[in-house]
Amino acid sequence: MTEQTQEKASPTVQKRIRDSFERQGLMTHLGARLTHIGRGRAHIVLPVRLEVTQQRGYVHAGATSAIADSAGGYAALTLLDEDSDVLTVEYKINLLAPAAGDHLEAVGTVLKSGRTLTVCQLEVYGVQGGGARKLVANGQQTLIRVTEPAR
Repeated sequence: MTEQTQEKASPTVQKRIRDSFERQGLMTHLGARLTHIGRGRAHIVLPVRLEVTQQRGYVHAGATSAIADSAGGYAALTLLDEDSDVLTVEYKINLLAPAAGDHLEAVGTVLKSGRTLTVCQLEVYGVQGGGARKLVANGQQTLIRVTEPAR
C-alpha cells in the first residue's frame, strides 16, 4: 500500500463523497456502507443477509460487483476537484471464491489518475466475525471524469 492510499482524504472531500454515496439508491437498497475514504482509496462494507444472496446462500455476483464498482468510483473521486464526478467506462471482475462471511468489504484503489480517465484496482473480501479475511473477487476498472450536472 502506498503512502497516498494510507492518507485520509480531507474533511471536505470526505463530506462530498459521503453526500454522493447517500444519493446512490442501489447502495442504500443493498444495505452497503462507506467505511473508509482515503486519498485514492475507498472501502465499502456489505452485510451478508438473505436479500443479497443467490440460490446457494453465497452473496450474489451482482451485489459483489456493485460494491466493487462503487468503491473504485469513490477512490477515483477522492483525487478529483469538487466540480468533477466519475462514471464507469468499463470494469472486469474475477470471482475467485464463493462470496461468504459475515460481511463483504470492497476496496477500490487508484492505480493511475489522469485528466480524463482513471484506472482502479478492485478487491472484495469475505470477512468473518473474528476478522479472518478471504479475497473473493478482484478486478480492474476504468472511469471517466465528468463535469456536467447530474440528471
